[in-house]
Amino acid sequence: MKKSKTFYNMFIPILVLSMGLVIGFGSYIYLSTIRSVVDSAAESQQNLILQIRNTLEQKIQTIEYAFSTYSTTKSFSDVIASPMTEKEFATYRELNSQLGYIATLGMEGVQYSLISLERNWKISNGSLSRLTEGERDELQEAYVDDLSRSLFWVRTEEGIRFVHTLPVHSKNKTAIAFSDIPMHTLNNMLQAKPDTSVYVISKQGELLYAAEDGKGVLAEEQIRQVSEQAGVPGLPATGEMSISGGLTVLYAKSSYNNWTYVTLLDKSKVSQALKPTLVGLVVMGIVMLLLMVIVAYYLSLYLARPFRKIQKSLPQVAGAAVRDEVDWIIRSIDSIVTEKEQLEQLIELEKPQLETQYVLNLLHNRLTPEEAERGVERFGYPVGPDTRFVTMLIQLDSYDEKYRSDKDVLLLTVSRTVQDLLPASARMLPVVLNERTQATVLLFGKETEQELRKQILHDGKSIIKTTRDYFRFSVSLGISNPYRNLMESREACETSLVALHQRLNLGKESIIFYEDVSTMLPGPVKFHYPSELETQLFDAIRLGDERQVSRYLYPLLAEMVKHSRHPADLEVALVRFVNNLIQLEQLIGGDVLLSQSNANLYHRLLETRNPEEIERILVMEVIQPMVRSMRDKTSQQFRTIADKIAAIIRSEYDLDLSLETISDRLHYSPNYLSSIFKKEYGTTFSEYLMNYRLEIAKKWLVDTEMTIKDIAERLRYQNPQNFIRSFRKKEHVTPGAYRKMKTEQ
Repeated sequence: MKKSKTFYNMFIPILVLSMGLVIGFGSYIYLSTIRSVVDSAAESQQNLILQIRNTLEQKIQTIEYAFSTYSTTKSFSDVIASPMTEKEFATYRELNSQLGYIATLGMEGVQYSLISLERNWKISNGSLSRLTEGERDELQEAYVDDLSRSLFWVRTEEGIRFVHTLPVHSKNKTAIAFSDIPMHTLNNMLQAKPDTSVYVISKQGELLYAAEDGKGVLAEEQIRQVSEQAGVPGLPATGEMSISGGLTVLYAKSSYNNWTYVTLLDKSKVSQALKPTLVGLVVMGIVMLLLMVIVAYYLSLYLARPFRKIQKSLPQVAGAAVRDEVDWIIRSIDSIVTEKEQLEQLIELEKPQLETQYVLNLLHNRLTPEEAERGVERFGYPVGPDTRFVTMLIQLDSYDEKYRSDKDVLLLTVSRTVQDLLPASARMLPVVLNERTQATVLLFGKETEQELRKQILHDGKSIIKTTRDYFRFSVSLGISNPYRNLMESREACETSLVALHQRLNLGKESIIFYEDVSTMLPGPVKFHYPSELETQLFDAIRLGDERQVSRYLYPLLAEMVKHSRHPADLEVALVRFVNNLIQLEQLIGGDVLLSQSNANLYHRLLETRNPEEIERILVMEVIQPMVRSMRDKTSQQFRTIADKIAAIIRSEYDLDLSLETISDRLHYSPNYLSSIFKKEYGTTFSEYLMNYRLEIAKKWLVDTEMTIKDIAERLRYQNPQNFIRSFRKKEHVTPGAYRKMKTEQ
C-alpha cells in the first residue's frame, strides 16, 4: 500500500534520528571501551616498567656498593700496588676471594674484573693475565682520561658494563673495576612479559639496553627525543609521552642514576583485544537499527492516522494532492476559512434585513422572551437592567402628487432620516411598519420623565423639520409610554397608533404622546379595539364577499360599543376604524370614502350618540358601497396575488415559508392571502407547498443520490419520519421504495 507524504515526513526523520542515536551510542561505548582498555594496558605497562626499574636498580646498587666499599679498604690498596707474581699467591687468592664474594651479592652470570694500571695485570673470572702497553694505554684512554667520570655504565657488544676507576677520591687512577652483565642475563631479568619492548637509556642519552623484540623499533632520533623529554625539569618520574612516528611510550625515570626505563604502548594489541567488542557493538547496532526501523514505521503510521481522519472529515478541495495530507488539510482549511469569510460577509450584508425582521417581529409580538433577548445580544443593542423603551411611530401626513405612488420610498426616507438624526446607541433599527407608518424603538437610561419627554420632543421636531425642508412632505409622531419589558413593544405600538389617531384633531406635523391622549380616556383603548375582527372584515371587503362582511362587521361594531365605557372611547375607536377604512380604500383603489358625500363622515360619526345610527351609516354608506365597488375589481387582482404566492413557493420551496412571512412581503394579512389562494387554486397554501415539495422530492429521488435524510432537511421537514409519512400518504409508497421502483424501470 502506498504511503502518504506525511508518513514519510515523519518516518524518515524518526529513522535518521534513531540511526544517529544508535551510531552515537555505539561510538560512545566503543570509544569509552578503547579509552578504558588503553588506560588499563598503559597502567599494566607502567607497572611493568616500574618493576623492571626497581629490580635492575637494586642489582646495580648492590654491585656499585660492593665495589665502592671494597675499594676503600687498605687490603684493596695493597693488592692494587702488588706486582702479582708467584710470590704474591696469597694476595691473589685473597683478591679472588673478594671478587667471588662481590659476585655472590650481585646477579648470576655477571663477570667481575679488576685491572691494575700501575702493575699492568688483570684478574677476570678468577684468572690472572698481564697487560701489554697497548692494552694498558687503550684502557687508560677509554676509561681513565675522562676525569669527570669515575663510576659509570657503558654498553658493550655482550651487554652492559659497570666501570669504576680507583681509587675513588684520587685523581691519579691506578686501577679499574669492571662488572659485565651479559645480554642473556638482562633479558632474563628485564623481560618479565614476552613480546614486551623494554629500553634502558642512560643519563647521557645512550641506549644501554633494548629487548630482543624491540631492536630496530626505536630509531636513534626517537631515543634521543625520549631522553631529551625525560630530562625536562619538573617532569613526573613516571608517565607517557608521544614521540615522532606516532608512537606512544611509557617511561619510568630513576632517581638513583637518572636512567630512563621505556616501553612502547602497543596499540595494535589493544585493537586486537577490542575486535570482539567491536564485532559485538556492530551486531548490537544492526539489531537496534532494525528495531528502530520497525518502531519508526509503526510510530509514523500511528502519528499519520489523525491526519487521515481529518482528511476524511473535511470536504474535497479541487486540485489537492491526495498523498500530501498536510498540504491537503491546509488547502481544505483555507477553503473553509474563505467560505467562512464569504459567509460572514453575506451575513453582514444580510444583517440589516435580519435586524429589520427582528424589530418587526418584536412590534408584532412574534418573538418569545428568549428570542427577544438573543436578538438584543446579536445586534449589539445597549440594553441593560435600567434601560427603558419608547415606541415612536411616524406617519405620513401629506406629500406631493408626484410621490403618491412612492409611499414606500418616502417611508424608507423617513427611516434613513431617523438613523441620521438619532445616534445608534439611542434606538433600535427604524423599520417600515405598514403603508403609511414607520416605527422606531427608542432606548433611554436613567433619565427622569421630564428629561425623557424633552429629548423626544427635541428629536421629533428635528425629524419633522428635516422631512419638511429637505424632502417636501410632512409627518406626525405618535409616542408610547415608557416601558421596561421588550415584550410590551406590541402594546406600546398600539398605544402609539392611538396617539397618531388624534392627529385628525390636532392637524399636521403633530407630536402626540399617548400619555396626553390617555388623560381623556377612562382606560387604554388598545386593550379593547377588535383588531382581529377588523382584519377579517377588511379581508372580506377586499374579496367583495358580502356574506363574510356581515359575519365580521356586526361583531366588530358590537365590540366597540360593548367596551366603550365613555363616549370618548367610542370616538377614538371610530376615528381609528374610519382611518383604517380610508387606508384600505387607498390600497384597493376605491372612491367611496373620498367622495364629496362622505367628506363630513368624521363629524357625523363623532356627533352621533346612537349606536344603531352609527351602524347604519357605516353599513349603508360605507361598507356595502365598498364591497360592491370591489366586486368587479377583484378577479384579476386575486389571480395576480395568488400567482405571486405560487411563484414564491416554486422558487423558495427549500426555505422556511409561511403565510405570515409572505404577508409581510406582499403587505396583506395572512387570512386574506389564504382566502385568495384557496379561491384561485382550489387548495390551501399549506397543501400546495407540501405537494410541490413532494414533487421536488420525487425528482431528487430519481435524478440524484441524495439520502432521504438530506432530502428531508432540504425540504424543511423537522425530521425524516415526517417526510416519509407525508410522502407515503400522497404516493402510497415510501421514498426508498419509490426510488427503487423508478431505478428498476
